[in-house]
Amino acid sequence: MTAVLPRLLRALDQFHANRPWDHNAHYHRWILRRLPGRSARALDVGSGSGDLARLLATRAEEVHGIDADPAIVDRARERTVPGVPVTFFVGDALEDVPSGLYDVITCVATVHHMPLTDALTRFREHLAPGGTLIVVGLYRPRSRSDYLIDAVAIPSNIAMAWIKNKGRGAARPVAMTAPTRPATTAYPDIVRDARLVLPGARLRRRLFWRYTLVWHQCAPPTD
Repeated sequence: MTAVLPRLLRALDQFHANRPWDHNAHYHRWILRRLPGRSARALDVGSGSGDLARLLATRAEEVHGIDADPAIVDRARERTVPGVPVTFFVGDALEDVPSGLYDVITCVATVHHMPLTDALTRFREHLAPGGTLIVVGLYRPRSRSDYLIDAVAIPSNIAMAWIKNKGRGAARPVAMTAPTRPATTAYPDIVRDARLVLPGARLRRRLFWRYTLVWHQCAPPTD
């Protein structure tokens, strides 16, 4: 058994190398379903190649995407057709977010690159009254339930790779060419810290080594 496991893992790695698919894009439509019908301004933090920002542009009058990697921002700009109300910026999400408030803020597979409390505090400051914040993040497995979800995700991951590539090998999606780093914070710690900054935030572990966070900024009472 111990001799079989390394061979199995190598075979899985080779399978996914030949049939890559974007785990983050898997959640884009899920994000759209949790947004209001229309909004004025939207911000996508860690916008990468711009796929989610362009989707947000179907629901918002103005969309800003910000990413720290100049090369991937160039690719996002190249892939955006004229007339789509999206502007991409190179910058630090904690320091360089374009001024003003946003009705929608999204952040997919990026918040683990930043101090969590600082990032969520900054997002809250930029969120308009009544606005929606949605985070899809990564966490470090630690508990039995974490590893159980990971185990369930393996066959699901294989099936999705086969379906999305129609059984054949394929090139890596543009969105997967951006620099990445592994998550270092366990899910319970993320939940604790997030709810200190965002009271009432809804967090849930998801397949494909992700968690989601949804939070609504309360609108001020009206007279």
